[in-house]
Amino acid sequence: VQLQASGGGLVQAGGSLRLSCAASGRSFSNYVIGWFRQAPGKEREFVARIKWSGDSIYYPDSMKGRFTISRDTASNMVYLQMNSLKPEDTAVYYCAAKMASGPQYIYWGRGTQVTVSS
Repeated sequence: VQLQASGGGLVQAGGSLRLSCAASGRSFSNYVIGWFRQAPGKEREFVARIKWSGDSIYYPDSMKGRFTISRDTASNMVYLQMNSLKPEDTAVYYCAAKMASGPQYIYWGRGTQVTVSS
């Protein structure tokens, strides 16, 4: 199983980025894909998750309103649209996968750096 996040970069505050997660190596039909982020010196933070079937999406309260997760099953891609970015959104963003019935994310991809300048 491979998960590869991409699309990060340097953006000014108020700007937008769309991150992509390419998933391969198995069928993800019974899986949930999540986005996480980790800033230097901070703990990893959950951003959003989507069930591969698309019928369940969840954001923690702190992420609601500016971030949108979506997926394209035809291309095995999951996206994270990030709008109105703030300097505190600066972090390495990761995508990960877990079984829909499972408690833990078991597959992790290499992250993509997002830097928001003020």
